[in-house]
Amino acid sequence: MPELLLKAGIWLAATPTPTPTSGPNEDQVTPGVVGFTVTFLIAVAAVLLVIDMTRRIRRVRYRAEIAEKLDAEQSSRPDDEQGPSASS
Repeated sequence: MPELLLKAGIWLAATPTPTPTSGPNEDQVTPGVVGFTVTFLIAVAAVLLVIDMTRRIRRVRYRAEIAEKLDAEQSSRPDDEQGPSASS
């Protein structure tokens, strides 16, 4: 039995343990110029899409307000003043 423990101790001592390195290479963990460029372009595209969406929503709202005003003006006129389309 002591021989088995001795052999196991020698075998365990002979097995090298990995030594820690200084860490991963900086090029492997940082996005670099390409990553920054892609992120920046995506952010710019998102801002432009929000601006365009706001402009379109505002345009639709203004058109709806104008349509409501025109409908209110036409409904407030007497039937005599509405023109030839009312008499048909």
